[in-house]
Amino acid sequence: MDPGGDVVNAFGGAFVYLNDPFNWTRPNGILDLLVEHLRISVFAVLLGAVVAIPLGVLLGTTGRGGNAIVVLSNVSRAVPTLALLTIFAVTPLGFSETATILALAIFAFPPMLTNTYVGFQEVDRDVREAARAMGMSRGQVVARVEFPLAVPLIMTGVRTAAVQVVATATLAALVGGGGLGRIINLGFGQQDYAQIIAGALLVAVLALLTEALLVVLSAALTPGPRRWSLPRPWRRQGGPQPSAVPL
Repeated sequence: MDPGGDVVNAFGGAFVYLNDPFNWTRPNGILDLLVEHLRISVFAVLLGAVVAIPLGVLLGTTGRGGNAIVVLSNVSRAVPTLALLTIFAVTPLGFSETATILALAIFAFPPMLTNTYVGFQEVDRDVREAARAMGMSRGQVVARVEFPLAVPLIMTGVRTAAVQVVATATLAALVGGGGLGRIINLGFGQQDYAQIIAGALLVAVLALLTEALLVVLSAALTPGPRRWSLPRPWRRQGGPQPSAVPL
């Protein structure tokens, strides 16, 4: 028995599975499960953000609750998400999409809260004082000065939470939930390693695409010039040529 050959055959079978149009378009196929996975992930991140970001803004502007946020962040890393999914499964919510979204929202809450708090705490105090000296109210300072400066860290928290949720939503299939995890779960049940690998590849690619999309969104929301903008080429025919700028 050749373990290396089995691995190659499993990956080959995974690509065959992914290249079969029937696996994508059939009822409860890849496209249906992908839509379900995205719906669960988006609602979970939005629910977590609706609570975490305003609370982080409040605590960050007042400077209170820093120790509690650190404790919450550490505790959240120690609590398995599968345990939350299992707990909600035995509540009146049962094996529902709502239970999955709620469990994942709790999982997404700490990184967004922590990064929002840190983002506001790291705003330069001189900038705040300058804004107040210009006659801005407290609300205007928060909305027009502090929040734009805190956006990079806030978006880092959102990006971290979103990628974690997309990857962790796979576990929902173990307690009767939906999403791409059902492909992996079904593969384990049938001992079909090619299907397991195919499901894992789909989740990995979705997580990477989520990361890339939120990186672009974060750059678009961050004040200042875009780092990826390329300089315009100088025209060789006519017009002044660039000259060195003395240091």
